[in-house]
Amino acid sequence: MSNGAAPEKKTVRVSIFNQSFSLATTGDEADVEELAHRVDELMNKIARGANTDASRIAILACMHLADELRTAESKHRKLSHILEDTLKP
Repeated sequence: MSNGAAPEKKTVRVSIFNQSFSLATTGDEADVEELAHRVDELMNKIARGANTDASRIAILACMHLADELRTAESKHRKLSHILEDTLKP
């Protein structure tokens, strides 16, 4: 937007671990739905292997996703260094 206005927020309704959530986004609603589906699948997968409450399952899912993020960030840093080294004169 060239007029400097904030992007329009849209509300997306999703279901995660049998609970409904209304989430605000300025991005693509389909992206939010896809992420919610991924979290829902992960939490249900964890729940099959554990007899515990929803908050504990959510924490385990967060830890899993945090580990995935850390791994992706590490790979990104390594690739950035390789690219920088390759482009040096």
